[in-house]
Amino acid sequence: MSIAAQVALSCHTARQRLAEVLVNLASGVGRRVSGGIELIVRNEELAVAANITPFTVSRLINEWQRTGMLAKSRGKVLLPSPERLLLQDL
Repeated sequence: MSIAAQVALSCHTARQRLAEVLVNLASGVGRRVSGGIELIVRNEELAVAANITPFTVSRLINEWQRTGMLAKSRGKVLLPSPERLLLQDL
């Protein structure tokens, strides 16, 4: 495991790690659509990337969906403003 990964695991919450994964995916492989940036990704893939459980991914995604920070459908996530995810804990 890299030093950066160890620091992220020890210093960042699950919420922060998942937000960072979503923002990085949005800037790397996201597709701009009306309404934001669309990602084709499953909860299991997000869980592996953020080193959290699929249950935690589902819980956080549902919370963010209720607050309008994203929209989730089967196999897709729509981020209207990815940067908002990173600002949530400030």
